Amino acid sequence: MTTEQVISWPGLALPAPAPVRVWLLERLFRWRAAGLPIRIVFPGGETIGCGGPHSPVMRVVRPGALFRRLARVGPIGFGEAYLTGDWTSQDPAGVLTPFAIRLTRPVSRTAVALRRVLDARVPESERNTEQGARRNARYHYDLPAEFFALFLDESLTYSGACFDDTDDLLTAQLNKIGRVLDDAAVGAGTRVLEIGTGWGTLAIMAARRGAEVVSATVSPEQHRVATSRIAAAGLGDRATVLLSDYRELKGTYDAIVSVEMVEAVGAEYWPAYFGCLDHLLAPGGRVALQAITMSHDRMLATMNVHTWIQKYVFPGGQVLSVRAVEEQLARTRLRVLSRRSSGFDYARTLETWRERFLASREEVARFGFDETFARMWEYYLAYAEAGFRAGHLDVWQFSLGR
Repeated sequence: MTTEQVISWPGLALPAPAPVRVWLLERLFRWRAAGLPIRIVFPGGETIGCGGPHSPVMRVVRPGALFRRLARVGPIGFGEAYLTGDWTSQDPAGVLTPFAIRLTRPVSRTAVALRRVLDARVPESERNTEQGARRNARYHYDLPAEFFALFLDESLTYSGACFDDTDDLLTAQLNKIGRVLDDAAVGAGTRVLEIGTGWGTLAIMAARRGAEVVSATVSPEQHRVATSRIAAAGLGDRATVLLSDYRELKGTYDAIVSVEMVEAVGAEYWPAYFGCLDHLLAPGGRVALQAITMSHDRMLATMNVHTWIQKYVFPGGQVLSVRAVEEQLARTRLRVLSRRSSGFDYARTLETWRERFLASREEVARFGFDETFARMWEYYLAYAEAGFRAGHLDVWQFSLGR
């Protein structure tokens, strides 16, 4: 990385030395990495890890910088070291998967205590107040739709797909949307509310079923693109997109659908979100909710921890657990009617997105983004893929009713 790139990302400046912490972190890293099925190669050829000749390879370019980042900012530093080129890999998802597998184990008190010492707290600026939620959403979703089109399928669907018997990403995404609409019993004449518009494909498919659709987003860019796509599909009389927070919505609906939006709500506002699902649903109606989850103990252990994904990709985000969903529903009149998980399909979705992103990587500069930004997105997609492959993350589709 050049000096100019580091300056343009001042948060990635190398932390101040902390010799004792660096020494401890390096030994802890080497001890834990020794049993992983990967190969970690240092300058000069030293290799640790128990991976074979065909296992994923992590190449440490600047070990001093890597361990200084780990010592100063904890796990966030591992991702930042990838952004700055302190370590690299031809298969970052493969390297990250064994680390993610360790996150599927029960959380020890020692690990919780270490995280309290090493990890930063979630900053007040990322709270999902109505104003904060808009700011957080714009940080990610107001990137140009053309940028997302580099790696998404033609439907611009940005959530986990359901591959079933297909290898085609577009078909898998339409399968997923069809399941969501079926879970909410969407058909001709159904009054549908979508919380979290994306770029409009679900609203279009619901309108094509004969439903009357209101879709809400806090992203001006998604509002613009979704409105344009709905009009181009000739469905402007059946589907309307509101530039609105979920807490501002009024009326009642026969069906409410929300696909991977709850992760942007934040734990502080889960009661408000699930309360909205309840009071906006008409008698006899159905809710279809798709949510990314992690284990309950891991969720509790990281609830107030500022993670790499929050700092660089989804400020204000918080993944739930299935138990947390059930606990929030217990405060409402809603109950789970059916559920299904498809975490490995999500890993496959992310792998496909990452392959497409890498194939289009040279085009990223066309949008004015530098090499650090491109490495950030490559790492983000690999980071998430590893989480799903390891079973640390899962995704659930819930059908809810009273």
